[in-house]
Amino acid sequence: MNIQLLDQTHADRFQDIRLRGLAEQPTAFASSYEEERRRSPDEVAQRLSPTPGRFVLGAFDNETLVGVVGVLREQKIKRAHKAFLWGMYVDEAWRGRGIGRELLQHALDRSRAMPGLRQVYLGVIATNTSARELYLSLGFVEYGREPAYIVVDGESHDEILMVCVFPPTATE
Repeated sequence: MNIQLLDQTHADRFQDIRLRGLAEQPTAFASSYEEERRRSPDEVAQRLSPTPGRFVLGAFDNETLVGVVGVLREQKIKRAHKAFLWGMYVDEAWRGRGIGRELLQHALDRSRAMPGLRQVYLGVIATNTSARELYLSLGFVEYGREPAYIVVDGESHDEILMVCVFPPTATE
């Protein structure tokens, strides 16, 4: 498996796997398939343009994109010590091979390298126990629960809020 930083050149493959994930697991994401499929190719490409505070990683098997995860740093000065992990997804056919763990580990390593970043937070639907267990195993802790975070097909789904706090560095 090859973990790579995605950029504009990966936009079509990213959009394909993103839409597949949203269709397959609508309760796992705050975004909906309907909303995401309306994004223009330019919007998708812009979303993949890495900046010092934003990146998306992809897991590749040869040329096939089989998993993705994004990290977005807070922009406000008082919140710039935090980043949000979003869009974590591994194609169903590739699950159970450690790809999710590898993607997350790369995302956390890259996040730790951001100057002044102290923590990464995420949300996971309460019923997604395998994802919660993966996050816990990589150092995330649960700090809250939002009831009825999303409603899909008339059914409410709670979200578990999690954070991974990095140890202070020598320069802080």
